[in-house]
Amino acid sequence: MSLILHSTSPFLIPKYRSPSNPIFCSPASSYKVATIISSFGSLAIALSLTSPLSSLASFPFASQNFPISTTPYSQSQSLNLGLEDGKIRPCPSTNPGCVSSNPKSSSFAFPLAIPEDFLENPVQKLRDAILRTQRNVKFEVDEETPFGRYLQVEVDGGFGRDVMEFLVKKDIVAYRSMATKVTYIYPFTTALGDSKGQEERMNKIKVELGWYSPSFESMDN
Repeated sequence: MSLILHSTSPFLIPKYRSPSNPIFCSPASSYKVATIISSFGSLAIALSLTSPLSSLASFPFASQNFPISTTPYSQSQSLNLGLEDGKIRPCPSTNPGCVSSNPKSSSFAFPLAIPEDFLENPVQKLRDAILRTQRNVKFEVDEETPFGRYLQVEVDGGFGRDVMEFLVKKDIVAYRSMATKVTYIYPFTTALGDSKGQEERMNKIKVELGWYSPSFESMDN
């Protein structure tokens, strides 16, 4: 028996000629052989695509890092606390009502100045004033740093819990007061906040202490 390759098919279809019968095998038999060969061809292509070594499995966009879009809401969920370069941080742009004595803050407030008569144990005086003027006070951090004494305090606010931070250094107290969580109402992108609550809180503490802080009004006089 001899093997003949039929070249008019998309695949090379083998046909067999018998020495005793020079007639080709039936078309049905040829179709079965072609089907088997085409199946092997499809399997080979599939293996080449799934192989980690195949260049066919490497797509240009597979290794690209697409940027993740951020929204004011997603940014507000990340609350950075603690000192930054030895200073109280400025207010986040996504936290309305926040006040900070950091000059870089858009909601700037002058730091507290401790009168000379109150310089003895000012941190304890500050703690006592917070307890007397705020609700559900929880002192989270009270530690000495190379930049001064740092306090972090949680209290009840207008829309949940608020956080206050203080840095006491000699006769100056830098601070920041803001909400721990920010509320957004769809589809608005401006957060709801207690616009004057943080400022009023700090004024209560200042009056309770008998300390003072300069103001733009006093500087004009």
